[in-house]
Amino acid sequence: MIRLRYGKTNTFFIHGSSGGLLFDTDCAGTMPAFYRTIKQNGIAVKDISYVLASHYHPDHMGLISELMKQGVKLLIADVQKDYIHYSDYILARDKTACPPIDETAATVISCERSRDFLSRIGIHGEIIHTPSHCEDSISLVLDDGDCFVGDLEPFAYLEAYEKNTPLERDWEHVLSFHPKRILYAHAPEKVLD
Repeated sequence: MIRLRYGKTNTFFIHGSSGGLLFDTDCAGTMPAFYRTIKQNGIAVKDISYVLASHYHPDHMGLISELMKQGVKLLIADVQKDYIHYSDYILARDKTACPPIDETAATVISCERSRDFLSRIGIHGEIIHTPSHCEDSISLVLDDGDCFVGDLEPFAYLEAYEKNTPLERDWEHVLSFHPKRILYAHAPEKVLD
């Protein structure tokens, strides 16, 4: 796994034995910085087989359309398919040069079958639905102990909330996989004992 930081959002490249997966992108307009960062890390766009967004807010999906034009396939969890265009109005309002995502060219998989799909590109783990941040939020849990959670509120914050049952449920689900390391989109990673 390689952490790529070229804007405001941590992006992660996971190299599988038969393909690579990019988890999250940054905002639209960060493509030049993305190119520099992947080059510095010995990654080429052709190494990225799929891109998977933790959710469809502008700072997590801004480069997806551009990557798809270059042959990267979009992977969508079934719980996300109704939210692909959530940010379109924001990007249009901000006059961001980001064409809408063509979801008809995407591969849609269920969270329940994600392990089978990921194993075909040599990545061992699964996608789980963690909707406490927003309905289309997913996390990627790998068998090696890495867990990518996007904007899921850190579990250390649980005590700050009174009865945040959705967040508690998400963390119970994530922690049931016994991750060794939690990788956030906007916070430092957390190594677990």
